[in-house]
Amino acid sequence: MEKYLDKLPSFVEAIESIKEMIIANIVFIGQIPAPTFKEKIRADFFMERLAEFHVDECTTDGYRNPIGIIRGTSPSKPPVFVAAHIDTIFGKDIDHNYTVKEKTITGAGILDNALGVGVLASLPLIFRKLNLCFESDIVLVGVMQSLGKGNLRGIRHLLKTWNTPIRAAICLEGVELGRLNYYSEGMVRCEVECDISPISGPLQKFRLNAILILNEVINQILKLCLPQRPHSRVIIGKISGGSKHGTIPCKAKLGFEIQSDSDETVTSIYNNINDIIEDISHQNEIELNLKTISNLSAVSLKYNHPLVKSAGAIIESLGLEPVCEPSESELSIFLSHNIPAVTLGITRGENIHFENSTMEIEPMYKGIAQIIGVLMAIDGGVCDE
Repeated sequence: MEKYLDKLPSFVEAIESIKEMIIANIVFIGQIPAPTFKEKIRADFFMERLAEFHVDECTTDGYRNPIGIIRGTSPSKPPVFVAAHIDTIFGKDIDHNYTVKEKTITGAGILDNALGVGVLASLPLIFRKLNLCFESDIVLVGVMQSLGKGNLRGIRHLLKTWNTPIRAAICLEGVELGRLNYYSEGMVRCEVECDISPISGPLQKFRLNAILILNEVINQILKLCLPQRPHSRVIIGKISGGSKHGTIPCKAKLGFEIQSDSDETVTSIYNNINDIIEDISHQNEIELNLKTISNLSAVSLKYNHPLVKSAGAIIESLGLEPVCEPSESELSIFLSHNIPAVTLGITRGENIHFENSTMEIEPMYKGIAQIIGVLMAIDGGVCDE
């Protein structure tokens, strides 16, 4: 390990020397709108960049996940995956023009996840700049249909249909530099829709209020006794409804997420909330619909797994402090397939889910160097025990 740890500072300088091309990839990719289920144009551009950088093979799977393969020197070694989700939460109606300054880049989706995809597309060029080759094939994957209702369908399909063993994987996210995710909590993300039949005439002022109905749902959820072991919580994240201030709303929507270290606890809490919703629906003689948007299983590497320990040492060697938290990314799908994997953040930034999302440029070079270091560790055998 010491051999490539010693090289990382020089890697940072070499990566910075080709910053114009890396920044160009980030900006060009990020300025193409790619809301979930409508990522094709961005995916096609990603493939074009990989072809221009002369990867050994460009292809797609049955789910149109764009894939670039850099052949390794040892055909007997399983491939190493590097993945970043292509989709973003912003639709085509949002301005995707980016503002590039000396120290920052600002624009919708820059941190989630134009930065990750732009760095992924730049890796073939970076490998050549650093004169690197690997024993394993390096498989670069732009993942489709990851966020929200996409429910990580792209990576689920890819791993289900990939017909050879996979040595390990690295998932790329824009922020936060120092991020080291190696486990995922159990999770169910839900929406509750309240739809009350409208009433016309003088009686309309006495009709039920859809927002207040959902408020009662929230009140009942907050009364639930949640276990501290395993650690569990319900996060009320979104509520919307109504048309104007003086009109009683007929429709409203509530979004929430159940999280726990235990899949069984997630299921139990979900069933309790479903009972609450059915009870309120019957009491008020209205229609309340509970929908599951996405879900994940609780899965983890051990903290003392060689990949986790090596990644932590690499992050520390760059003068950074590893931060370990659960991740809801593609990481959980790799781990559920018994593939060692970690998620890494590339730089620092702010306003991640807003239109004025901003990334810092200078820390990015260390963020890319850590990716190279972890790839070298995996290729050196830390996941082969």
